[in-house]
Amino acid sequence: MNKFELKSLLDDGALGTPAGRIVRMLTERGAMSAAQLSRLTGLAKSTVSTAVAELRRTGMVLEAGNEPAGGVGRPATALTLNPGAGTCIGILIGQTEIQLIVADVTHTVLADKIVVMEDGYTPAMAADLIRRLVAEAYETQWQSPSGLLGVGVAMGGPVNPVNGQVLRAGGMPDWAGVDMKELLGPLFEGVPIFCDNESNCSAIAEMTWGAAQGFDDFVVYTLDLGVGGAIVSGGRVLRGVAGGAGEFGHVVIDPNGPLCRCGNRGCIEVYASFRNLLPEAEAHFGRPLRITDVVEMALGGDNYCRLLVERAGEAGGHGLGLIGSVFNPPLVVVSGRLARTGDLLLDALARSYERYTLVKHNDVPDSARTIFRTSTFTDGACLGAVGLVLRHHGRLVGQAA
Repeated sequence: MNKFELKSLLDDGALGTPAGRIVRMLTERGAMSAAQLSRLTGLAKSTVSTAVAELRRTGMVLEAGNEPAGGVGRPATALTLNPGAGTCIGILIGQTEIQLIVADVTHTVLADKIVVMEDGYTPAMAADLIRRLVAEAYETQWQSPSGLLGVGVAMGGPVNPVNGQVLRAGGMPDWAGVDMKELLGPLFEGVPIFCDNESNCSAIAEMTWGAAQGFDDFVVYTLDLGVGGAIVSGGRVLRGVAGGAGEFGHVVIDPNGPLCRCGNRGCIEVYASFRNLLPEAEAHFGRPLRITDVVEMALGGDNYCRLLVERAGEAGGHGLGLIGSVFNPPLVVVSGRLARTGDLLLDALARSYERYTLVKHNDVPDSARTIFRTSTFTDGACLGAVGLVLRHHGRLVGQAA
């Protein structure tokens, strides 16, 4: 059993085989029972049993332990891929930090490191740091980089799904036009590279491990120094023809409003992000502040900071209401550092959403109302980049020859 056996089973051509479907499901979802595999793959229980027996014989699949069967009787045996089948790398290239995670195919994180970067760091600086982080990560574990199955990259801006280039919009305009294949391909020769923007990666993390587990349709809405988001429909992230889907922050709500950093006027981000509210807080307290400082003071009961968070929630709910009238999502996962304030933000957001969206709270039964949840993760984008490889959701921008 080696990485080449696993790669062959993960190829699209193998999806027509029971073994390929089972391996793909275990890669995407993690450990599960044979009954769950049968239900999710649509394969007969006898077919699953036969395929699993062969996969266990080759060492590709192992027993992970037992899990409740959901009723009276013996617990079901959980099956998982062999951790030695290979590893995946997730990379976040953010506005102020670079993060690298190494995980195995059982979804176990083996290494995780964040490096704070100066504003305006260059692609060359990023590539050099990533090279060093990869070397350090594999030095501290038993897995070998020769077993690397793929690399997922979460980018702090939209990525063109056709050519893998970073678009001008988003939080990293200086990276516009950077070809991610050219930048990272030499670091990972012969290894496929998947790339998407950080909001889409966060959505993958939420539906794989977080607040959106069990939901095939939902929206991620990010409130931070910028405003972003992602749309998931039928369990798939919607990217749009040019990779610009889910850029909620740049929906124009007032064409005569203030200038946005994207070049348009009156975008949701102008009103709902903390980019403009943070200077107000600094002037009020008479000292430099980070967004996390305001969040901590709001959680500690400071009335001024609480009002600022509520203002962001009110403005964010206005924009989200427009989005709700288009998608009417069953679930909204609110992410970003402001989400750490919990109900303080969610209550203001939900009140404003109710005011501006078409379908009102009292129009429908509880089962048809939009649910609001905060993100499971402080920053799930890098973990979602691992999910790009595990789920094969991302656009392949660097393919082995």
